[in-house]
Amino acid sequence: MALAGGCASRPEAPILQPSGGGADAQTSARLDALLPADVLILGEQHDAAQHQQLEQQAVALLAARGALAALALEMADTGASTSALKPSATEQQVRNALNWNDKGWPWAAYGPAVMTAVRAGVPVLGANLPRAQMPDRMADHQLDLQLPGPALKAQQQLIRAGHCNLLPESQITPMTRLQIAKDITMANTLAQAALPGKTVLLLAGSGHADRNLGVPQHLPTDVKAKAVRLRAGNNANGEKADAFDAVWETPALPEKDYCEGLDKKLAK
Repeated sequence: MALAGGCASRPEAPILQPSGGGADAQTSARLDALLPADVLILGEQHDAAQHQQLEQQAVALLAARGALAALALEMADTGASTSALKPSATEQQVRNALNWNDKGWPWAAYGPAVMTAVRAGVPVLGANLPRAQMPDRMADHQLDLQLPGPALKAQQQLIRAGHCNLLPESQITPMTRLQIAKDITMANTLAQAALPGKTVLLLAGSGHADRNLGVPQHLPTDVKAKAVRLRAGNNANGEKADAFDAVWETPALPEKDYCEGLDKKLAK
């Protein structure tokens, strides 16, 4: 990324500009095909490094256009924000403001996108459900009513499959409620951050970006949202065609057994 001179209102901080390379041009064209939108959700595969690179490009491009209202993150809890920091804040100050959990979300992967927003004077907002609220949400029967019946059953099946069919059946409903509660929390964060003529960008896992099951289901009807699936490889795995407004494909990752050792983790 090239550094451009700081704008007059923020002389203490440079704004990160797109480098102008071919990758940026492709990402810019992809954004143009989706915008305008009040909310843009990029649904990633968390262990795909190229997805985080695409996210950083999107942040830089939108910020350079003056079109980025805020950057919201699944990777930080709601209430955490960089809005009180100057664009010249250090990475450690930013991490402190976001209560960053490097074990769960490697800063090396997400720091570039976050710092690009900070340097541009754009607030970065935690959007996820705080851990302290999770037990109450898992016991909240009202969350069973937040998705249409078929969508609720589809979400439950994804919870089963996502845990390699190793979860006890008694845990499917509480874990589904937790997923829905996270989606609602993210949707509320996005709606509150929306600004006319600009776009709030959310970085989250692809399940949260699903138009039929995830965050878009819980946004106000007057909020125009677009959802993108960042997909490593071309395996759609039965994904519905209307689940996303666009799919940005990246090279497939090496084969990995995500179920290996999960039974021991769940036992703990």
